[in-house]
Amino acid sequence: MTISLPDFFAQLQQHPMLAVTAILTLGVILVNGWTDAPNAIATCVSTRAIGVRAAIIMAAVFNFFGVLVMTMVNASVAATIYNMVDFGGNTQEALIALCAALFAIVVWATAAWWFGIPTSESHALIAGISGAAIALHNGFAGINGAEWVKVIYGLLLSTFLGFGMGWISARVIETAFRGADRRRATRLFGGAQVAGGAAMAFMHGAQDGQKFMGVFMLGIFLVNGQSGMGHFIIPVWLMILCSAVMGLGTSIGGYRIIKSVGMDMVKLEKYQGFAADVAAAGCLLLSSLTGIPVSTTHTKTTSIMGVGAARRLSAVNWGVVKEMVLTWVLTFPGCGLIGFLMAKLFMWIF
Repeated sequence: MTISLPDFFAQLQQHPMLAVTAILTLGVILVNGWTDAPNAIATCVSTRAIGVRAAIIMAAVFNFFGVLVMTMVNASVAATIYNMVDFGGNTQEALIALCAALFAIVVWATAAWWFGIPTSESHALIAGISGAAIALHNGFAGINGAEWVKVIYGLLLSTFLGFGMGWISARVIETAFRGADRRRATRLFGGAQVAGGAAMAFMHGAQDGQKFMGVFMLGIFLVNGQSGMGHFIIPVWLMILCSAVMGLGTSIGGYRIIKSVGMDMVKLEKYQGFAADVAAAGCLLLSSLTGIPVSTTHTKTTSIMGVGAARRLSAVNWGVVKEMVLTWVLTFPGCGLIGFLMAKLFMWIF
């Protein structure tokens, strides 16, 4: 299943609800680029390897190409999100529930950004659509456990593998450059960290862009009365649209998130920032190729923790870490509850 751009415009004219769904989905993508993408460039900004404005432009460009290229190579993450819930039954009510879930995600993400806490848009998305599906079915019948378990795998991957690879990367670099001239090494890792930040931005687009395109496709097929789970093909026009909107969101900036992740949690040197970027980008690439939806926020922050712990545990500001972890823990029940309540409210109103 897929849809061409002319067919999409034709359906927009026939189904006003599709326009609402598309606007909300693009709004969530914009917020993701605005609040989540800054994690990718947090380290290279905090170590002054690149200025804030230049880093944001770089992130916007590589987010764009990450969505476009990775979706063409492997769209399994989008398929996982698409098949995670079943909004079956009345497709009109299902579409209303989906809109409610998207609205809940925007509310949650904006609130987290306001307080400068790098919440996971990926987990907010999963929680929001799951809460809406539960509201629609008045139970867990709409939750696809086989796909949902991949979220658990993603949590473990982003937490333990991110931390472990960050620790290992920092140790390897420290050992390899132990006798190197400090000034030369600093210049080397300054340039390398810019490349690492670009790789992180690319992988953020590859992961998060696919998740939201999966939801976009779900909305299109619900409008057409198709509520069943199954195979679909993401059209190129949708890849370009979503990547452009995410890039626009990133260009708006997100200095509060950059400060929390790259400055407050661990004071990093350039080689440590590079180690964190390499570790996080490697984890994201692995998860994208295997179709496991992981949080770029979790992966980046845990890799930074691992890098800091490689020096000494006290190098990590565990107070900031505690705030982040609390937000992560609250995301599933909090955004899920908002999605549930918004779905019930929207179905009652409409």
